[in-house]
Amino acid sequence: MRFLIVDTDYPSFLNWLYAQDPGLKHKSYEKQMQARAEISFACGVSHSSNLRKLGHEAHQIFFNNEDLQTAWAREHGLKINTRWQFRLRRGFVPWLSRSKDQHWLYDILTAQIEHYKPDVLLNNYLPLSTAYFRHMKPYLRLLVGSHGSPLPEDRDFGVYDLVLSVVENFVDYFRQEGVNSELLRLGFEPLVLEKLNGTERSIAVSFVGQLSRDHASRQHWLEYLSQRIPTQVWAPSTNDLRDDSPVIRCHRGTVWGIEMYEILRQSLITLNHHIDVAGAHAGNARLFEATGVGTLLVTDWKKNLHEMFEPGREVVAYRSLEECAEMVQYYLEHDEEREAIAHAGQQRTLQDHTYYKRMQEFVVIVWHYL
Repeated sequence: MRFLIVDTDYPSFLNWLYAQDPGLKHKSYEKQMQARAEISFACGVSHSSNLRKLGHEAHQIFFNNEDLQTAWAREHGLKINTRWQFRLRRGFVPWLSRSKDQHWLYDILTAQIEHYKPDVLLNNYLPLSTAYFRHMKPYLRLLVGSHGSPLPEDRDFGVYDLVLSVVENFVDYFRQEGVNSELLRLGFEPLVLEKLNGTERSIAVSFVGQLSRDHASRQHWLEYLSQRIPTQVWAPSTNDLRDDSPVIRCHRGTVWGIEMYEILRQSLITLNHHIDVAGAHAGNARLFEATGVGTLLVTDWKKNLHEMFEPGREVVAYRSLEECAEMVQYYLEHDEEREAIAHAGQQRTLQDHTYYKRMQEFVVIVWHYL
């Protein structure tokens, strides 16, 4: 089969990526994609690379990466009708920039669909225009969406032949709305381990993740812990925390991709707490990223956690703030037990939770709906 995976990236990540190499945006599409893949941010290009390992044709694009998409258009002879706007940079420097109107990005996506002729299009960012995808459905055999975060408003999910989610409560929601839905969990890419050789444990306790308004319970949890155990925090922003939050003094900045994995690998213990909309279900990326690099994961107890890991043997699960703090302190003081659980968790992830396994599951689901 032919697959096309449509992804997006955080604007803050894109700013960071292109700041690493100011000349990157002028390089070829292939060179820019290679730079994006080497960073190993989020699932990277694990969907497409593992689908190819399974014998399928697969391409992955990043819809909102304007420099990358512009390079593709240029190399395929596509004229881009962008709108430019005049504004003041830093309040006083005259500056021309592309308009926030995304019509030209949809034009490029249309050209990519026509070029790659996918049987299956997987859209990993549901806020993209459903009207657009309804228009493009005749070009596809199967249109699949994927979602695991707060739902966008006013979206016609019925345009999708199938919607995947990483947590069961979203699967139940879509089915109740009359939309076909299946569970497909996140995973770990073992190639990351090849980039971590020689990383030593130098951080007692870490937390890496978002601290936005959508993570209100996580904010409260981390504020409690940061006053009681030696926690170092990496987050893209602390703007949504209150000014006197104790988390701010623990904040060490932002890390993306392989730098994030290095922080996890350097940690004796790393912490996890799910986004509020996950409800009673576990399924976020940190479950697999932390265990994948062989670090002890202390995560919030969820009713489905045992389906992925055995609590107490492969991960440690807490049910309250107090229990979390007690568990962290205990495993900081008991090296052999900590290392045994971390090792078992890594073995479980490498056996059951790689992206190669996930793409095998994905193909089975796709065949069923085709």
